[in-house]
Amino acid sequence: MKLPAKTRNALPTKDFGLPSERKYPVPDASHAADAKARATQQAAKGNLTPAQHAAINAKANKVLGATHSYEPVKHTGRGVK
Repeated sequence: MKLPAKTRNALPTKDFGLPSERKYPVPDASHAADAKARATQQAAKGNLTPAQHAAINAKANKVLGATHSYEPVKHTGRGVK
């Protein structure tokens, strides 16, 4: 779900996975799940440090609650047999 600039700019800094950069907004469950997915993609590309990835996941998990605090499966590039 797209977060309009006006709404995003109105969010408190604490509502971001990376608050110092105001990146990866997690104001609700939908955005928290999306932040986790995008962070995983960016970490795989080397654009996020492991610490940044962990911080985003921790913030998103807090919003999602304990029932959604899983780590995504890491793909090895091998096919399923």
